Amino acid sequence: MPIEIRELIIKATLEEAQPPPDSAASGSAAAATNGANTESLVNLVVEKVMEILREKQER
Repeated sequence: MPIEIRELIIKATLEEAQPPPDSAASGSAAAATNGANTESLVNLVVEKVMEILREKQER
């Protein structure tokens, strides 16, 4: 007898990387890059979730 899963729970935890103490001058550039990386990761996760929801509606 096949098992059907009707619920999917996705959890993610993002942690901001701490810059080394000696790189204070490049801190703002690293923060901008980290923000862009976080944004792209969030966009990727949203796209995957939307794809799963679209597949679920097609069934």
